[in-house]
Amino acid sequence: MLMENLPEDLQREIRRHLFKFVKNVHIFSKMGDSKMGDTILDAICERLRQKTYIKGSKILCDGGLIEKMVFIVRGKMLSNGVATPLGEGDVCGEELLAWCIENSSVNKDGKKIRFPGQRLLSNRDVECLTNVEAFILRAADIEEVTGIFSRFLRNPKVQGAIRYQSPYWRTFAATRIQVAWRYRKKCLSRADTSNTQFNHL
Repeated sequence: MLMENLPEDLQREIRRHLFKFVKNVHIFSKMGDSKMGDTILDAICERLRQKTYIKGSKILCDGGLIEKMVFIVRGKMLSNGVATPLGEGDVCGEELLAWCIENSSVNKDGKKIRFPGQRLLSNRDVECLTNVEAFILRAADIEEVTGIFSRFLRNPKVQGAIRYQSPYWRTFAATRIQVAWRYRKKCLSRADTSNTQFNHL
């Protein structure tokens, strides 16, 4: 209520100061200090909502919908699916941003095309190890921001941050590589066994 009575420029500066932790997130740090990057960060800060979770709260459930990004200000979480600890300055649910960018399309009028029935499901459980203070960004707000700034968010540097610098995606990719390598070794082992049996005939 106090913010609403202040000049818009002052509101923006206060938000940038209060939510400066957003720039510590790998994805948003790649936006740099450009005018467009600041505009996107301002749009995100306007939509952040404060949230408190108690110890033992489930933030994400395996097979459940991912409906928000959670920016951790204080406290600890554990991502059980890929055994990744999360703490102050980390973000949970960043895959939702990547999904919104990849699944956003714009028609000739510049309006976003929505695909009904498409939702992102979690493949991990995330639980609070302690009481957690955080700010959340809802899926609807992320869709709105990515729809408005879709061209900028498709920048290779931003995409690289999402795919290669995000702790979740790094761990997820490592897991997939390990599975693929085990499958490859199994196929090679079978091929060697078949060749050995053939040579004995």
